[in-house]
Amino acid sequence: MIEKTVSILDGNTFIVTDERGDVSPSPAHPAGLFYFDTRFLSTWVLSINGQRLNALSRDEVQYFETHFFLVPGEPTHYIDAKVSVIREQSISADFVERLTVLNHDIKPARFRLRLNVDSDFADLFEVKDARRKIGITSKEREDGRLRLRYTRGKFRRETIISSTAPAHVDEDGMCFDIQLDPRGSWHTELRAQPIIHGARNEAGGGVWGAHRKRRLGQRLRPDLERWIQNAPTLACDYEPLQSAYERSLVDLAAMRFSTLSGGAPIPTAGLPWFMTSFGRDSIFISLQALPFTPQLVPPVLHLLTALQGSRLNNFREEEPGKISHELRYGESAAFGEQPHSPYYGSADATPLFVILLDEYERWTGDAKLVRFLEHDAREALNWIDEYGDLLGNGYISYWRRNKVQGLENQCWKDSPDSISYHDGRLPHPPRATCELQGYAYDAKIRGARLARQFWNDPAYAERLEREAAELRERFNRDFWIPDREYYALAVDPDGKPVDALASNIGHLLWSGIVEPARAKKVAQHLLSPAMFSGWGVRTLADTEARYNPVGYHVGTVWPFDNSIIAWGLWRYGFRDEAARIAEAVIQASTYFQGRLPEAFAGYDRALTSYPVEYPTACSPQGWSAGAPLLFLRTILGLNPHENHLASDPVLPPSINRIELSDIPGRWGRANAFGLRGGRHKRQRL
Repeated sequence: MIEKTVSILDGNTFIVTDERGDVSPSPAHPAGLFYFDTRFLSTWVLSINGQRLNALSRDEVQYFETHFFLVPGEPTHYIDAKVSVIREQSISADFVERLTVLNHDIKPARFRLRLNVDSDFADLFEVKDARRKIGITSKEREDGRLRLRYTRGKFRRETIISSTAPAHVDEDGMCFDIQLDPRGSWHTELRAQPIIHGARNEAGGGVWGAHRKRRLGQRLRPDLERWIQNAPTLACDYEPLQSAYERSLVDLAAMRFSTLSGGAPIPTAGLPWFMTSFGRDSIFISLQALPFTPQLVPPVLHLLTALQGSRLNNFREEEPGKISHELRYGESAAFGEQPHSPYYGSADATPLFVILLDEYERWTGDAKLVRFLEHDAREALNWIDEYGDLLGNGYISYWRRNKVQGLENQCWKDSPDSISYHDGRLPHPPRATCELQGYAYDAKIRGARLARQFWNDPAYAERLEREAAELRERFNRDFWIPDREYYALAVDPDGKPVDALASNIGHLLWSGIVEPARAKKVAQHLLSPAMFSGWGVRTLADTEARYNPVGYHVGTVWPFDNSIIAWGLWRYGFRDEAARIAEAVIQASTYFQGRLPEAFAGYDRALTSYPVEYPTACSPQGWSAGAPLLFLRTILGLNPHENHLASDPVLPPSINRIELSDIPGRWGRANAFGLRGGRHKRQRL
């Protein structure tokens, strides 16, 4: 049975505890206080008079704050408890715990409160893979504080634990001897301060200076209020959509973080394993959230260009013009034991970068940024043909150059068994998945627009448009499976179709590479019983040999995936079908308290009557938080049109009215309305 956990976070600083607020030692479980890919607390256990505490209730106040109401002993003793503890935990610059001990007796009482503390300073990859530390750990008592230290060469990490109340400090934690009057109370504030000291990044060659997060805790609440106030206001008659929208805005606020080099915050990918910069994830989150929080986009684009590949490096799978996949700050990356400094093992982030740049300009009119990033966008477009086309057949393919730590699959479905034939066999690399070709086509079309309108290079625009047209013709010839009437999941090195029916075909609709005459069959497959569970489109049809309703990419339902599919259906005019998918996933969110997880099981809705949890799904997760926003854009039919916002709403049956106010864009602020009762003509607002 998986233990229930509680998480609070601020960017990539987060703590995972049990249901009473404790962190117990675990070499392979992501419990503890994490900051820039290192665990700074692996033990944080509270006891009173030698007894562990148990929770009467818990109140999740904000994403950065949780309150626990505790008593000593097992639940059978609660009725006779003479003492209780209020435990308020929050994340800001540091981890802060405010304790209140209450004496409920009519007589004075003495209590010994103890906090056991330790840190293994595990790199996140060491937690995941249960590896041992190489460096030296030490503990030091100083001025009523406990300093935990880890050193490996110039790589140093520290945790300083302090209290506002006098404490007896030893190497294992702190003790407080408390004497309370009848009905009396006692208070203290505990603080765990993570510190990063300078350490040379051996793989990347950069230098990380001493660093602490400078965003003060008292700023988090007004910062969240500003974030929500700046986003459009939703009013609708369907509570699940209202709740999912509001939860998504809060989760996206929680998952912003600033890199060690500073700058405006960017979105992280998912708690607990992916609380850092991911090229693909950051791009998709930005696309989903663009009509609501466009301020996320420039920092993402700037960071990705700062990390853009400039040389050939097999260990990191770097290539000139390639957009990074993942950047880590932990020990294994610093010493070159992992390639994530940064790692470039994704074949889709590079064309997606160009797509995001163009979509951002369409919404905001920020021509200055488009001109500033011209060189970087050209480098990305060049990568598609120069390095992405491994076999010289005109398609983006991938194989891992790093044979030890590299990803076997470098598309968004990056688990080892995600790309298969209908009969379950796995194709040999290089693999050219279908959606990669759609992204490349879209990037060339969008790059041509940027070249013609902003870079003053019509010849380059014509070349990109010609290449896009050739790619579209070639793709529709080679990937279409006539007897099954859908596009292959991929083609193998011999040019033969990898013929599994998978959700990737929905991304093809979004990219526009699908021939219009074939779009209806694609839509029918996506909404067929084999693919549509009733809660959303499965990653793999249940007719395929590798289908597994609880397989990571081979049968689960991903809210992110479904949001892109719905967007694609909308593009080809299948508005009712797009609304049906949006409605199903939003309904599923009600079973997860309005927060869509990374994925959930692909069981048929008639079988379970509720969406079944995927046991290790990230939650919150960036592009799942972005999914309700993109669904909302899709069912309202929002699209930039010159300097106006166009709307063509088609609402699902469960929603009668939607009003979205103050939508930001190049038009200033606009409103959009949707009512049941048939299609609406496009309107300029």
